[in-house]
Amino acid sequence: MIAQALPAKPPWLRILQFPLSRLIVLGGIIFCMMAWSESRIEAFKDSPLIGVAIAVAMALVAMAVYVAWGELIERREVTELSLPGAGREWAIGGLIGVVLYAGCVLLLMVIGMYRIEGLNPLSYMIPAAAMAVKSSVVEELVFRGVLFRSVEDMAGSWFAIIVSSLVFGLLHLINPDATIAGAVYIAIEAGLLLAAAYLVTRRLWMAIGYHMLWNYVQSAVFSGIVSGGVSLPGLFQAKIEGQSFYTGGTFGMEQSIFALVLCTVTGVVMLVIAMRRGHLVPAPWNRKG
Repeated sequence: MIAQALPAKPPWLRILQFPLSRLIVLGGIIFCMMAWSESRIEAFKDSPLIGVAIAVAMALVAMAVYVAWGELIERREVTELSLPGAGREWAIGGLIGVVLYAGCVLLLMVIGMYRIEGLNPLSYMIPAAAMAVKSSVVEELVFRGVLFRSVEDMAGSWFAIIVSSLVFGLLHLINPDATIAGAVYIAIEAGLLLAAAYLVTRRLWMAIGYHMLWNYVQSAVFSGIVSGGVSLPGLFQAKIEGQSFYTGGTFGMEQSIFALVLCTVTGVVMLVIAMRRGHLVPAPWNRKG
């Protein structure tokens, strides 16, 4: 039998299938969606339920765009957003986020720098949901789904961890009360942990769950400042006083030595798990076959 030759891909498709094209085009589209949704959420800050609806809608649209790119342009199954097992992975990531943040607060309470003086109405927990959904879903699509995967295709997993972590940390400098130290801390603690969360399963759900629940309980429950940006009262009427080395100061818990240690150690453990599962991709010059 004579095998039929596959039709040649059009030049425009071959160009768009390059990892760098994915980074520029798809990353640019989703990044603009992220910026737009953030501005809309801010515009409806006095109507938090509308803000939550906007965040959820934009998250769904961003995921649809990401999946469409993968299936129509890259011609592949988008396994990193497949639904089987998504709820379990999201819940595991969320639980890690809640436990780590609560652990940081507990350490602050032990040294007398965090004190709960009362409770606010449950309605105070609503506004933080919008930013938590936006930051977790859309940012993970940009930083792990697009940036990490694109750099990994071009230079391997280790280089992707470094680049995605640095970019993720540095972009937090645009927040109102951002600091250089806070950006560096986030690059180390969150950049590593979120990259490792993706590598453990090669899917985005665990990273989304961690990112969402860390941000949510930070603001909605413990009334903390989120990365030098969002500062809203949550469920606890909290008094946070002490050296910024421990409390994070005006940047929030992400700049605390407690978060740096706890989150970095967790990220290292998850990275070791990913390595044992053989989920890291070597650099092109080290690949065989």
